[in-house]
Amino acid sequence: MPNSATTRSSTYSPPNNPRGTPRTGRIVTLLTGKGHGFIRLPNAREVYFHRADLQAGTAFNDIRIGDAVCFELLEDAVSGARALRIARQPSTA
Repeated sequence: MPNSATTRSSTYSPPNNPRGTPRTGRIVTLLTGKGHGFIRLPNAREVYFHRADLQAGTAFNDIRIGDAVCFELLEDAVSGARALRIARQPSTA
């Protein structure tokens, strides 16, 4: 009977964890029922984000239109630009 055990490589391959370019912007659209929205960059470009893209400690229900945020901008040739690891910026007031 042939050996059906699989051989494993000793090299570690981390899970796909895309990283983007650090950016800042403001929340301009929130579709709370759908769980996503858009962030406007300083150059007026708008970028999509999903509630799953928020950093730990940032709740989707706590962000508001007009909030300043920092995030990583991931440019994807297939699905388009997306904001990742979004966090509210502390207010300077």
